[in-house]
Amino acid sequence: MMSNNFSIEKLEELFAYQGNAPILFSSGLFFFLFIGFFIIYLSLRKHLLARIIYVTLFSLYFYYKSSGLWFGLLLLTATSDFCIAQGIFHTSAKWGRKLFVTLSLCVNLGMLGYFKYFNFLREIIASFAHELGYQFGSTALQNISYQPLDIFLPVGISFFTFQSISYVIDVYRGRIQPLTRWVDYVFYVSFFPQLVAGPIVRARDFIPQIYKTPVLTRSEFGEGLFLILCGLLKKTVISDYISLNFVDRVFDAPLLYTGVENLMGVYGYALQIYCDFSGYSDMAIGIALLLGFRFNMNFDSPYQSATITEFWRRWHISLSSWLKDYLYISLGGNRKGQVRTYVNLLITMLLGGLWHGASVSFILWGALHGVALAVHKFMMTHLGFKQLGSDMSLLHRLIGILITFHLVCFGWILFRADSMKTVGEMLHQIFTNFHPEVFQQFVMGYKGVFILMMVGYILHFMPKKAENMLQEVVTRSPLLVQAVILAAVIFVVVQFKSAGVQPFIYFQF
Repeated sequence: MMSNNFSIEKLEELFAYQGNAPILFSSGLFFFLFIGFFIIYLSLRKHLLARIIYVTLFSLYFYYKSSGLWFGLLLLTATSDFCIAQGIFHTSAKWGRKLFVTLSLCVNLGMLGYFKYFNFLREIIASFAHELGYQFGSTALQNISYQPLDIFLPVGISFFTFQSISYVIDVYRGRIQPLTRWVDYVFYVSFFPQLVAGPIVRARDFIPQIYKTPVLTRSEFGEGLFLILCGLLKKTVISDYISLNFVDRVFDAPLLYTGVENLMGVYGYALQIYCDFSGYSDMAIGIALLLGFRFNMNFDSPYQSATITEFWRRWHISLSSWLKDYLYISLGGNRKGQVRTYVNLLITMLLGGLWHGASVSFILWGALHGVALAVHKFMMTHLGFKQLGSDMSLLHRLIGILITFHLVCFGWILFRADSMKTVGEMLHQIFTNFHPEVFQQFVMGYKGVFILMMVGYILHFMPKKAENMLQEVVTRSPLLVQAVILAAVIFVVVQFKSAGVQPFIYFQF
């Protein structure tokens, strides 16, 4: 009897929210939950309202497993913007429509600001107060102490707030009509494949698909399976492994490693963050495809970019296009002269950096990319530089790829380092304590890491034709072969998970 009670308690614990073990696409729990969900989903294929309610409830449970009772915040956002969009649509006065948009921005950015940036702002204010105290000899200002509040950061809040904002703005601009059923909008905002880590889905692309009867062709099943397998391998095998076994160690203590090891740590992090973000996106896109929803590509071999402008057309495409359409263009884009264009680029990337996290290093990362984009824009206008690598000769393209990759890698140091002190230490080791003879020791001492880095970069720089051929092989294989491939990938993933590999991307946004 005690054994049965113990089992029931364990089962209840498994399905309840656990703050130290949020649900991931690469977890065994999600795999079994999704199988059960998918079977029922197929039976509701031709029942529109029942299917919408069912998926919405599962999505809310998925978010509950990620953030506990804070799933109520998601419902609050959805309800608020659903009502606001209705208000915009039924208001003819321009000032009234603008007032509704402003209200939406206040609600969404207000929530984002509190949960993500409140402590950061308090720290800045406290530091500023200390400086004033020393300047004017005020003991009261000098004694102001900063103690961060214990504020829980709901997972994915940056994504679903941006997604909801884009819906309201699109209604305001007349690009779409607002939804008439509340549950349909909750479905759109909470759809679980892209809920916690993107891609950011536009309403005009996604909403029409809600009302179509899901049809999963043989080709689409194979494509979805291929994307899920690629995502699992990128995320769990490459990214998590090199992070735990090498990259984290270098960034935690750069002075313990030579310059060549620090440089390999930077290259490793460049691969890690790409495999992390793109791997999770691949899984999200693949899972959505199995459910009959097609998302746009979110990563397109970004390190093959020959210019920084091309990089932002290939990296986190849903975010970069969102920043362009709803921030850069709203600031005036390139319509108000060259100087204003450069300023708008800088502001957009500064805010893009701040979106990733509340720290000075993220702001500097955004500033670096903003300045780089402005410089490239100037060089295209006045010096005849090309926008894309496809417009260049082979030699110029290779040089451009080399320069762009290392500029991006320098940015990743700012992005990953815990402090500017760590940034300085890494750069000091790379430029003054390089010791290239240690490279062979690195290869021998970190064989697994080196092999995975080589494999990761080779696959990344693989021609598109080769990637498409590989996808065709998986897509057109018999179901039995696909099942064997899936089992083999799951086996590899389990082996890496059992080695204690911890997730990274889940806690970023």
